Amino acid sequence: MTIRMPAEWEPHDWLWIGFPWNPQEWGGNGTLMRAQDQLIAFADAVRAGGRGEEVRVVCTDLPSAIIAKALIKSDAKIVTERLGDVWLRDTGPIAVEQTDGSLALADFGFNGWGGKYEMPGDEDVGARLAAATGLPTTSVPLIFEGGAVDTDGTGLFVTTQQCLLNPNRNPDLNAKQIETLLAGSLGLTDMLWLGDGLVNDHTDGHVDNLARFVAPGVIAIPEATSADDPNAAIYADATARARAHGLTVASMPSPGKVVVDGEIVPASYMNFLIANATVIVPVYGVPNDDAAVQALAAFFPGRDIIPLPSDALLAGGGSFHCSSQQMPSVRA
Repeated sequence: MTIRMPAEWEPHDWLWIGFPWNPQEWGGNGTLMRAQDQLIAFADAVRAGGRGEEVRVVCTDLPSAIIAKALIKSDAKIVTERLGDVWLRDTGPIAVEQTDGSLALADFGFNGWGGKYEMPGDEDVGARLAAATGLPTTSVPLIFEGGAVDTDGTGLFVTTQQCLLNPNRNPDLNAKQIETLLAGSLGLTDMLWLGDGLVNDHTDGHVDNLARFVAPGVIAIPEATSADDPNAAIYADATARARAHGLTVASMPSPGKVVVDGEIVPASYMNFLIANATVIVPVYGVPNDDAAVQALAAFFPGRDIIPLPSDALLAGGGSFHCSSQQMPSVRA
């Protein structure tokens, strides 16, 4: 049976969002509480006054569910399911559309981003969330995170060599073998291989921090606007590879050099989430924030482009896209 992973801009039934809970992972100075506030602001913005898809905030236990419920201003729902970290883009199940329009789920192996961040609950939260849907689910024999790829819904995918070919994931598999597994599980027919991801990205270069499809055959990639941008060469290389692959590149501004506690952090506008009624964009209080919002608005005229602070989430290693996983709608 032919399968297809829908593009993110296609209609969703619901969106899972992970809720921060572990103070050991979020450091001091109130970062955990600010991360919780930022995730719930994200959840409320996705609901957009009830116009957006259903939101399911995934909390690891009753105490964190109580905190989340107190923060929510919309009708977002609470789901209690044990998880280690909040990054459900990487640990949650991925939906695919079958030939008849019905949905199925792919559940991949997970090893804590190459063994660097192994937290109890993350290894099987995808299987548990999948089981709760009642949808047919396939366990795929591949260590894989959803943030490692993006698709335009036509079978075209993009990834980075730094992540998918990293020996800390699947050391015995080459690019062609990985493509074959993704063809059978997600409907891949063509892969654009970019090189490295952002400097100091703890995920080993997830593509959802670097390059995102905004329309079929059109990929958004940042462009450095300052001489000290640490990712200037990475952006230029990604742009060249995308154009050589025959894609249209939509240039986006970069946040530039963002430093926290003396360390360059992988701040990116590319970690936006395309919801039914809105596009939620992480911003960092830097000069290019407004320009990034305006650039995305051109591709999503029917949606509200909502910039939200993401600095506390970035301290935990990700942003809005990383923390969420959508359930596409079944075709009529």
